[in-house]
Amino acid sequence: MPRLFGLSSPVRLARTAAAGLIGTFSAATAAVLIASAPVQAAELDKAAVETIVREYLLQNPEVIRDALVELDRRDKEAEQNARLKAVSDSSDVLFNSTRQVVLGNPEGKVTLVEFFDYNCGYCKRAHGDMTKLIQENPDLRVVLKEFPVLGQGSVEAAQVAVAVNAVAPDKYEAFHEALLMQRGQANRETALKAATDLGIAETDITKAGNAELAAETIEEVYSLANRLGLTGTPSYVIGTDVVMGAVGYDELSTKLEAMGVCGQTSC
Repeated sequence: MPRLFGLSSPVRLARTAAAGLIGTFSAATAAVLIASAPVQAAELDKAAVETIVREYLLQNPEVIRDALVELDRRDKEAEQNARLKAVSDSSDVLFNSTRQVVLGNPEGKVTLVEFFDYNCGYCKRAHGDMTKLIQENPDLRVVLKEFPVLGQGSVEAAQVAVAVNAVAPDKYEAFHEALLMQRGQANRETALKAATDLGIAETDITKAGNAELAAETIEEVYSLANRLGLTGTPSYVIGTDVVMGAVGYDELSTKLEAMGVCGQTSC
């Protein structure tokens, strides 16, 4: 798109008029259209501006494409900036909440946060990636966030999981894997079975599950996910980088390695 230099006052007035008529284009785009049109600015009125713009766009449809590409770029940049701010503003509860579960090395220098749902098929497939990352990285600290977004069964399973972590934190990892990797729907019944199979008393789970802890823990994660703009599971946070979807072992490993080397996900 050409840059504008030395425009006369009438043309600048015409540019301003055009900018107000074209909702999907910036003032700069409208200026280019009017400046490029072979007509005297003094003779322009609303209808003339609309005609000029329409004719220009028909003759140069790539302008629309370029404008949409630029709009998409700006939208993504704004979303990323908003997430960066949200991570910074929420860093304490994101990385150090007293309600969260920590796997791997609790004192690890590199932290990976995962938001998951027990009924999420992608989370089940991504579990192997998580296990491999923990095994290969002794300095990796993994924070799990119960993020039940796939219905009532998911909420019930998360409530039991919170109770398990409260009454038997040493058995949570085994419980988590058993429930996540089971076939069929996760709900209160299947979650209780996974817990009792590990020797955890159902009465202890029920008592802890009925306390405010479960509701507060899940609500904390919902609020955090909303601030980060998360829309599904699995979602990850590494440093200030928010990663959505089951991106796979290679991408997560690359980002974690960069975090260890230079303190950010891309060196």
